[in-house]
Amino acid sequence: MTDLILKYKKSIVITFSVLAIISVIVQFGVKTNYDMVDYLSDDAPSIKSTDVMDEAFDDDVANTRVMIKDVSIQEALAYKKKLEDIDGISGVMWLDDVMEITTPIEMENTDTVESYYKDSNALFSFEIEKGKEVETTDAVYDLIGKDNAMSGDALDTAISQQSTGDETMNAALILVPVVILILLLSTTSWLEPAFFLITIGISVLINMGTNIFLGEVSFVTAAVAPILQLAVSLDYAIFLLHSFNDFRETEDTPAEAMKLAIKRSFPAIAASASTTVFGFTALMFMQFGLGADLGLNLLKGILLSFISVMIFLPALTLLMYKGIDKTKHRPFLPSKYNIGKYIVKLRIPVLLIIAILVVPAFLAQGQTNFLYGNGGNPDNTRAGQDEQAIEATFDKYTPMVLLVPKGDLAREDQLVKDLDNLDEVKSTISYVNVIGAGIPPEYLDESQTESFFSEHYSRITLNTTTDAEGDEAFALVETVKGIAADYYGDDYHALGESMTMYDMRDIVEADNTLVNALTVISIAIVLLVTFRSISFPVILLLTIETSVWINLAIPYLTDTPLVYVGYLIISTVQLAATVDYGILFTENYTRLRKEMSALDAVKKTINEKIFSIGVSASILSSVGFILSVTSSDPIVGSIGLLLGRGALLAFLLVVFFLPALLLALDKVIEKTTWKPNFFKGKEE
Repeated sequence: MTDLILKYKKSIVITFSVLAIISVIVQFGVKTNYDMVDYLSDDAPSIKSTDVMDEAFDDDVANTRVMIKDVSIQEALAYKKKLEDIDGISGVMWLDDVMEITTPIEMENTDTVESYYKDSNALFSFEIEKGKEVETTDAVYDLIGKDNAMSGDALDTAISQQSTGDETMNAALILVPVVILILLLSTTSWLEPAFFLITIGISVLINMGTNIFLGEVSFVTAAVAPILQLAVSLDYAIFLLHSFNDFRETEDTPAEAMKLAIKRSFPAIAASASTTVFGFTALMFMQFGLGADLGLNLLKGILLSFISVMIFLPALTLLMYKGIDKTKHRPFLPSKYNIGKYIVKLRIPVLLIIAILVVPAFLAQGQTNFLYGNGGNPDNTRAGQDEQAIEATFDKYTPMVLLVPKGDLAREDQLVKDLDNLDEVKSTISYVNVIGAGIPPEYLDESQTESFFSEHYSRITLNTTTDAEGDEAFALVETVKGIAADYYGDDYHALGESMTMYDMRDIVEADNTLVNALTVISIAIVLLVTFRSISFPVILLLTIETSVWINLAIPYLTDTPLVYVGYLIISTVQLAATVDYGILFTENYTRLRKEMSALDAVKKTINEKIFSIGVSASILSSVGFILSVTSSDPIVGSIGLLLGRGALLAFLLVVFFLPALLLALDKVIEKTTWKPNFFKGKEE
């Protein structure tokens, strides 16, 4: 294989370059999905209920609210007509849809009136058609101007669509110079960083291009996957090229040096890629499709990076090695540090500190206040300020819809009365309280009843005052379902944002156990095969998992809500991406342990590998923090913050905690490793 790479190096470089160019072109045909609900399982109750309503009724649950300030009833009706005329808007609901406004509104139910008209402010709710969010919300803004307000799911989707591409580009514009600076400080050639970035960059472009076969990717994948692939797999290129430079000093020709470099680096790169691949593969087993979407893209990306490093980089290097030679410079930073003897002196305090922290961290990371949606808009944005303005006047608003069997108006009337008695339900909209249970629907024109009845169902809309998610919202979901079940058994359907978030919570919490178990087991198997030891996988996984637990416990300790999707993904991604630090450290330690005592082997490993691990951690951490700073999306931002902090924690634990474990468990390691051949002499 190596001989073929060396023989056809020019053809390889041309082929990869052409594939990258084609990928750049075709990736514009890949759609981005901004709707998290689409990634819920089709078996989720709220999704089934939504499908039923889509078939039974022409309009869907309202996903947008608009507040017009300082208007009369007639002016509000004129605004309603203008909203109805905007392309993409359907089902505009206002006061005239729930009562006869030709009579004085002072005579009507106050709660019902103030759900739509309060202090001369009118509140409209309507649905914006999926796929038209950006142009429709822009048209609404043009109509209502700066003085009025809009909020809702459709607006959130429009904001994500407009910001994701720009923010990914902004992140890349900051990240690439930072990575180049880190690489320049860690190499001895001005050209080497370009080789690294070209190699991984081509694999990133090809990965993005191959998404054309998937048709679409989630907005989280579009924002995170390319940058994460670059950060995680850059190590492969660094390791190969460093091996090549080492063999250049001992071999007669660059070709022989490259052969030996590929041979030496292949096992380490393969082991590193394998742990990452298996970790990302675990995401694909999530029922929540967002994790599966990201997992598939990262899996493809790591495999393509591995192929690019093992085939494209050797070919490119042999074509351009003279450029590396001509651009040599003195090392800006030493690659070895004499600090191992100081770090090992801290091993007892480190073990005690971790022993004190590990159990509380494990418990705390599961007690964080989780968000299952996108967490809302920042207060410093118009969307965030508009949402606050609407809530200040009309309270929070999360509509729920019940579909119950059509025909029994008396039973439906009693159900609606029970629902109206709930503190969290501000008002209800149904045939029995808008038209009246005493008026047979058959006596009315279809236009008067079509929003309440389909062929088989009667529709009841609840205007609730809870958030879309949280303990209060989920308790209300259970209460509403319980009341509906009392009247209709299982023969009803419930939907709305709270219902969807309720289902999402159940699904992703079940995913958490499965994905974490698969990740740990698969990585443990790779480590077991790599080190032929029972104890090394336990030690390495304990080291990295401890960094994960501490990382995920911080939001609980700081009382900061955490987007659950970010928590679930990072608990896998951090483990898969940073276990490489432990592998690199342990591989060097086991080799030295055959030549010297455990203490000396640990000290020397720290001196030799802290720089390499530090470079990897600084790149991954930079990626995370830059994503966090540049992204306005709460999911992407939380993934970035957790990744940045997690990489630093993993670095610290590999440098301080792992050596302490290796020294404390040296005898156990020797007895649980196949043919360890450890050095038996005394310490120097």
